[in-house]
Amino acid sequence: MRFSQTLIPTMKETPSEAEVISHQLMLRAGFIRKLAAGIYTWLPMGLRVLRKVERIVRNEMDRAGARELLMPGVQPADLWQESGRWEHYGRELLRFKDRHDHDFCLAPTHEEVITDLVRHEIRSYRDMPLNLYQIQTKFRDEIRPRFGVMRAREFLMKDAYSFDVDEETSATSYRTMYAAYKAVFDRLGLRYSVVEADSGAIGGSFSHEFMVLAETGEDDIASCGSCDFAANVEKAPVAPRQGQAPAPVAQVTEVATPGAHTVEQVAAFLKVAPADIAKTMIYLADGQPVAAMVRGDREVNEVKLKNMTGAAELVLASPAAIVETTGGPVGFSGPLGLNMPVYADQELAFSAALVVGANKKDTHLTGLHITRDLPQARQADLRNAALGDPCPRCGGEISFARGIEVGHVFRLGTKYSDALGATYLDAEGQAKPIVMGCYGIGVSRIVAAAIEQGHDENGIIFPLAIAPVTVAVLPMAVDGEVWETAKRLHDELWEAGVDALLDDRDLRPGVKFKDSDLMGTPLKLVVGKKGLAEGKVEFKLRNGGQVEMLPLAEAVEHVRRLAREGGAQFI
Repeated sequence: MRFSQTLIPTMKETPSEAEVISHQLMLRAGFIRKLAAGIYTWLPMGLRVLRKVERIVRNEMDRAGARELLMPGVQPADLWQESGRWEHYGRELLRFKDRHDHDFCLAPTHEEVITDLVRHEIRSYRDMPLNLYQIQTKFRDEIRPRFGVMRAREFLMKDAYSFDVDEETSATSYRTMYAAYKAVFDRLGLRYSVVEADSGAIGGSFSHEFMVLAETGEDDIASCGSCDFAANVEKAPVAPRQGQAPAPVAQVTEVATPGAHTVEQVAAFLKVAPADIAKTMIYLADGQPVAAMVRGDREVNEVKLKNMTGAAELVLASPAAIVETTGGPVGFSGPLGLNMPVYADQELAFSAALVVGANKKDTHLTGLHITRDLPQARQADLRNAALGDPCPRCGGEISFARGIEVGHVFRLGTKYSDALGATYLDAEGQAKPIVMGCYGIGVSRIVAAAIEQGHDENGIIFPLAIAPVTVAVLPMAVDGEVWETAKRLHDELWEAGVDALLDDRDLRPGVKFKDSDLMGTPLKLVVGKKGLAEGKVEFKLRNGGQVEMLPLAEAVEHVRRLAREGGAQFI
């Protein structure tokens, strides 16, 4: 493969549109180009990375007993209406009408389609267990696509679905896929964590996320050093406080707080701690207002709140909606006198006197006691886990890390088979619902996550398994013995099963070195006059290490051995 014959439009400067490092480097390395918001063209080098990820995923799915198929990307509305998700899924579902005025959508996922397939094809318990998967383009109409392919509207995904006769055998299928996912991420060469997770719009009773660890990750992971507990912060439960809740110590009193509308400002003005304040957040749950209360130094967990309300869509109320529903401006909302459901975090019951908004400009209330003054409020775990919280499983110390979700496995149960009538006949001839599981991997997202985890000031650092090419052959001249030797090394590497990129451009060596580092090529062979005079070529690893001078006759075998040991793929 020659550089000059491959479209690799590298860039020196970082594009202003790119916010995160993976987006910046994928653009600079010539991997992708933007067509529209959240929609990208994959250029040759980027596509090679994508295909290598895809190959590993496909290989481990096949090894686990799943069988590949391909489902349509355009889906009829009636299936989604039958499952109840046509409205419930939300605005990410891109809906449209065909020329016959029939409603369709672009597939964000395939639970409905796969369930429709098996309800017509599976007849007996003898037809299961069964696991079917595909690797296909999905589309979700993200409200704010960002971070390049990390949060794109169009993306490549592997989704698999298991079908079993009961929960026991479904649990076996789940464990099989869980193990297959671990094998995938082990082979990818990425540092990752497996965490308990919320099932979200997919539904189901139980799920785990596979998170690539990176300081720039968009998800917080809570884990315990004393047991195997690990969970996405969206899911991580906060254990109830032990002991007796305090009795009230004061009456509710209105106080003026001119110009103080943030927790910090109110705490400073009233000379109290943020923990003595309960902030009241107003949300719209399927368009209806609800209030959520947490301590001033905590954050509302919107996933927990959404699950508590049972809403399909939960959004923060606009300033206008806050005024309309509470009577007061933003920053002064409080729980008393509201004509809406009020949800209070369980921790607030352990405060004897709280400061809350008065639903009136420049005014707060002091002395509020949740149990006495808000008996109608539903108390529950409503906040994000935080440093200092005990492990909900063993009581140990919780720590936090950042991660990027790249895989998700679900126990669906009979959610979709009940809705769509997918049944089988058991050994006694009785009709029973098929028990399902769902297993997704963000193939294109893995590429971005790998870059977020592996990079330096010079560019990308790919694991050998998924680098666009394994080795760059860099001739310091494009004529004479140097050039002929470089061409021969390149050809011998390909014959040995090592994908190599020959940089045949007539450019300064520094440019070639920089582009090779930028693209994340793991290995370099540098061919120069001085080395050839001694019968040697220069060898170097992308992720560090000393330069080695290899005998020319040993160079190909040396690279081939390292490639094989590192799990490099040849495509």
